[in-house]
Amino acid sequence: MTKAVLTLNAGSSSLKVALFPVSGDKPMATALADRIGPDGHLVLKGPSGLPLEAAPGDLSSHASALARVIEGFRVDFPDLELLAVGHRIVHGGDKYEAPVIVTPEVVAELERLSPFAPLHQPHNLAGIDAASEAFPGVPQIACFDTAFHRSHPWVNDAFALPRDLYDKGVRRYGFHGLSYDYVAGELKNRAPHLFEGRVVIAHLGNGASMCAVENGRSVASTMGFSALDGLPMGTRCGQLDPGVVLYLMQQEGMSADEISDMLYRRSGLLGLSGLSNDMRTLEGSDTPEARQAIDYFVFRAQREVGAMAAAMGGIDALVFCGGIGEHSRLVRSRICERLGWMGIEIDHGLNTENAPVISSRFARTSVLVIPTNEELVIARAARRCVARKADVGA
Repeated sequence: MTKAVLTLNAGSSSLKVALFPVSGDKPMATALADRIGPDGHLVLKGPSGLPLEAAPGDLSSHASALARVIEGFRVDFPDLELLAVGHRIVHGGDKYEAPVIVTPEVVAELERLSPFAPLHQPHNLAGIDAASEAFPGVPQIACFDTAFHRSHPWVNDAFALPRDLYDKGVRRYGFHGLSYDYVAGELKNRAPHLFEGRVVIAHLGNGASMCAVENGRSVASTMGFSALDGLPMGTRCGQLDPGVVLYLMQQEGMSADEISDMLYRRSGLLGLSGLSNDMRTLEGSDTPEARQAIDYFVFRAQREVGAMAAAMGGIDALVFCGGIGEHSRLVRSRICERLGWMGIEIDHGLNTENAPVISSRFARTSVLVIPTNEELVIARAARRCVARKADVGA
């Protein structure tokens, strides 16, 4: 019998799945179901990263996509027994500070939070529904992107709005917490003296944010009430004067749905460049709009590094992660080039090599590149929850 833990990361039209052993950090298999619907596409990979055969089948919904993934996994693991299914849940509100076993009460609370993350939460819940249907009786574990940030002091948690709105949940939550959790843990293993200090972690990808981490605890984040705030992203605007939204409503006659579509799907790098939301495409383009989009992304990132450092009264390390942070030598170099006043200086040779440490040996502030692994954080959390449940029942 092959016992394993399954992790699910459900997006609006995608399902990212990994199969982990009951111990160990290397996945036994992974899957990505993309463009869920009539044009759905599925890629399965084994532990070596080589593609596994995926039989044709239905990809019209998250449930059917998950069924196909499991069918594909069972070809290589015919005696597969799942001990738990871990889920990435974008919004846990102010109630959940750690992963929990999903119950009807938990689902009801997460549904209540859907208006706070309308483009993410419903799809995360669809993943829970699909897994519960596919694996009745197997514990479902919810792991929250907001949980890592529940240690924020009140001043980094509140808006200067009437107090009753704060009590209703209108506050800063912060996101990308699973990624920050993993990177902080890796930093603790690699450089404990930095982990115990003041660290800015830059999760730069199609979704982008930064987090100020002091002695392993989040004290500030660039993302606030929603996943729109802070840095510009692939298609999301980042920080925006709320007066712009009022103008769009009052003068341009745009509805809430139209504004939401623009801010979430047509802004950011895509909106600025008019070309693409993908940094690789922009770096390869010679249009002035593409260059300006990169310039804006870099400038805002430099500002936010300073803001995160200010929240901690200084900085000992800057860590890059995420698709852009891990792979874009240009963006890392350009972000760091105006941060010498913070003691940041990179070694361009090491940066070109994508080395784990890219700071110059003369720099006062360390600069690292740590590939993130949200799936592993979910798998570890699922194992812990199952172990605790077993201990309680013993």
